[in-house]
Amino acid sequence: MRSPGRRATRLNPPNPLWGSNGVAFGPDGRLYVAQFLAGKISAVDPATGDVEVVVPMDSPVESPDDLAFGADGSMYIADLVPGRVWRRGPEGEYTLVSEEVKVPNGITCVGDRLFVNEMKMNGRLLELFPEGGDPAVLTDGLAFGNAMQLGPDGCLYYPHMISGQVWRIPPDGGVPEMVAEDVHDPVAVRFDLGGVLHVLSRGPEGIVTRVDLHGTGSRTLVTSGVTGLDNAAFDAENRMFVSSFASGGITELHADGRTRPVVPRGLDGPYGVTIDLGGTVYAADHYRLARPDQPDEGGSGDVATEILQPFFHGITADGGLLHTTSQFGTVQTYDPAAGTTRLRATGLNQPLGIATRADGALVVAETGAGRVVAIDGTDTVTVLAEGLDHPVDVAFDAEQRCYVSDDRRGAVLRVEDDGGAVPVAEDLGAPQGLAFHDGELFTVDTEHRRLWSVSPATGATRVEAESLAVGIPPGTGPRPAPALFTHQVPGLAHRFAGLTAAPDGSLLLSANGEGTVVRLSPARSDT
Repeated sequence: MRSPGRRATRLNPPNPLWGSNGVAFGPDGRLYVAQFLAGKISAVDPATGDVEVVVPMDSPVESPDDLAFGADGSMYIADLVPGRVWRRGPEGEYTLVSEEVKVPNGITCVGDRLFVNEMKMNGRLLELFPEGGDPAVLTDGLAFGNAMQLGPDGCLYYPHMISGQVWRIPPDGGVPEMVAEDVHDPVAVRFDLGGVLHVLSRGPEGIVTRVDLHGTGSRTLVTSGVTGLDNAAFDAENRMFVSSFASGGITELHADGRTRPVVPRGLDGPYGVTIDLGGTVYAADHYRLARPDQPDEGGSGDVATEILQPFFHGITADGGLLHTTSQFGTVQTYDPAAGTTRLRATGLNQPLGIATRADGALVVAETGAGRVVAIDGTDTVTVLAEGLDHPVDVAFDAEQRCYVSDDRRGAVLRVEDDGGAVPVAEDLGAPQGLAFHDGELFTVDTEHRRLWSVSPATGATRVEAESLAVGIPPGTGPRPAPALFTHQVPGLAHRFAGLTAAPDGSLLLSANGEGTVVRLSPARSDT
C-alpha cells in the first residue's frame, strides 16, 4: 500500500484463509478448504502450508460451507446462503446439482452416492442425484445439521448442533438413532482410520470429544485451544487436521492435544475497529471480538479472541465498555472486565457503524433503513436522520456534530438538527469507515482503496493513503450482493472496512481485503 501522508504498519499478518469451514482431502492429496465468508475454496498442501485458490470469489459458488469428493474426483459443494449444491468436475466445470436443499451444510459422498443435510430447525437429511431426479428425504427433524460422515458400521452420522446430540441413520433410510447426547456444542462428526468417532465443538476452548462407539463407549476430551472449530479431516497416516470458522487457518491436532499450525489463523474480516483508553485495539470480526497484537510495538503479531459470539460488525470503545452492532439487527454493550453483555436494541435494519455521543447515547448508522438513530440510556431508539441512501458509519467532531458516510452516494454528510443531512464532501468513491481527529474527518474509500481526509468546514479533500487492502481484491469479477437471511437463519453480512482514530493521531483501519488491522501513522518529518 502507498501512503502519501501516512506510514502504514500491520498489527497482524495477512490471513491466507478468511475463515475455514468444511475440509476434505482431494484425490491429489491436498486438503481442500471451503471458506464461507470469503466465498471461495482453497487447496492446502499439508506438508508446506502452501495455499492455492481453486474455486475463486467470482465463481458460480457464493458461500461454500462444506465439500466432499465423489469416487470420480468430482468436488461437491454445499452453497449455504442461496441454497444450492454444486458439482465441480475433475476438469473444473460447474454443474448445479440441486436448488431444493434449504441452508445446505453437511455434505458427504458414499461411493457414487451424495448426501447433504440442512442447518436449520427441523432440517432434513437428503440423498441427491447428480445425474437427475428428485431428492430423497432420509429423515427430518434435525436441530441444525452440519458436517457428517459414513461410519464403520455403514450408517451416516450427523450432529444436532442445537440439542448437543449425535445421530445415525442407514444410507437407504430407516429410523434414526441417537448415539450420543450431552456433547459439547457439536459442529462436526468425523471418524479416524481406527473407527473412533471424533465430535468437534464450536466453542471457545476447541474441544474434541472422542467416543469409542464400538468398544466400551468411553469418552475422552481433548482441548485444542483452536477457538471455533468447524470441521476435520484425517489423512492416509491418520493425522487429524482441523479448521476454524472463527479465525481461519488449518491446524494439525495430535491425540494428546498438541497442535501444529499448517496455515496460520488470523482475522476473518475484520469489520469495525476501535481502541480503548488503555491502548488495546479491538476488531469486530463477525464471529468474535478479536485483539490484534502489533509486532513493532513489542507484540507478537498474534490475534487473540476476547469473546466468541456471533455477530460483531460495528464497534466503538466507551470508557471500559465496548458497544457493538450486528448487521442482523442488534446493538449490544459488552463489558470486558465483567464478561457481560447487555442487549440495547433489536430489529434494526442492518445496523453498522456506531459512535458514542457526549451525553452517552449510542448513535448508529442503520444502513438497511437509510437512517441514523440514537439509543439512549434507557435503550429507547429515536431517529436522527432518515431518507439516506446507504449510510455506513458515523462520527462526531469536537462540537458534537454528527457525520455519516454513504458508500452509494460517495459522500460524507453532516446530520442537521432538523433531521436532514447535507453533503460535506462528495465524489469519494465508496466511503465506509469514518473517524474524526484534530479538526479533520477521515474516511476509507473501498472503491478506489484510498484514505481521504475531509475538512468539515470547507469540504476540501486530500488523499492520505492509496492502494489499501480493502474491499474485494483487485481483479475479482462482480459478485451478487449476499443475502443477509435465508430461511430465518443468518446469511452473509456485507463487508465493512472500519476506521478509528487513536489518541496519538494514528488511524486504525480494517484492511478487510487481506485480513489485517493496519495502523496509519502520520508520516515522520525529514527535519
